[in-house]
Amino acid sequence: MRENLSQLGNALVCTTWSEWLPSVLTTRRLRELLGSDWQRYRRTPDAVVRYRFAASRLLIKYTAAAALAVPPEYLDLAYRLGGRPYLRGFDQIELSLSHTGDLMAVGLSRIGRIGVDVEPADRPVRLELLETQVFTPAEARELAGLPEGERGAHALRLWTLKEAYSKALGQGLRFAFKEFGFSGGRLTAPDGSVVTRGEWGFATYPVMDRYLLSVACHDAGLSTAGDTSVGTMLDQGFMSAMTDTARG
Repeated sequence: MRENLSQLGNALVCTTWSEWLPSVLTTRRLRELLGSDWQRYRRTPDAVVRYRFAASRLLIKYTAAAALAVPPEYLDLAYRLGGRPYLRGFDQIELSLSHTGDLMAVGLSRIGRIGVDVEPADRPVRLELLETQVFTPAEARELAGLPEGERGAHALRLWTLKEAYSKALGQGLRFAFKEFGFSGGRLTAPDGSVVTRGEWGFATYPVMDRYLLSVACHDAGLSTAGDTSVGTMLDQGFMSAMTDTARG
């Protein structure tokens, strides 16, 4: 993960919530690790929802801690409008979380915005509904030109790409999906014309033979310094203050 951050500027981590369940149930540091999310964890009445919430927050913190070379309990997870998580005090690190079924995925970027979305690969899709409410005219034409047996998988890939891109922008489902599209891994206008100059990158991956994961990454032209440790990204005064606060 740190190698990908250093070489590519971003990284993806995939795991299952059941792999993290033992840590949620047994760690004596759960309150310390959850930090400001502890009260939300305690107020969640459904045990399965509560444990999944804790597992996803531990995944974010341990992943970010590995990138920043600090203990996970030193990190303070906060939320922007719309619920997008971020690390308080680390504005150059962007985060995105997605989960479905047993799968959790976290994307980190140090060069710009990032969005991830995961869906079951066998999720049924209603093509007629997607064509009228989600796909651009160019996407609908491309979909119609495919063999019938390939249309469902292609439609699901487009859906996850749209979700990932809207999450990267902090919009979620509030973004009008018919206003942008994808073709050949590139962002397009409704008529199919390419609208970016390479500052956005998109990809879709199979995970565990049961899920599709799409990621949208933006290169904002930020520093490409390879070291993402706290000692490099923060001045020593702020780092000392953060460490003292976490230990206090």
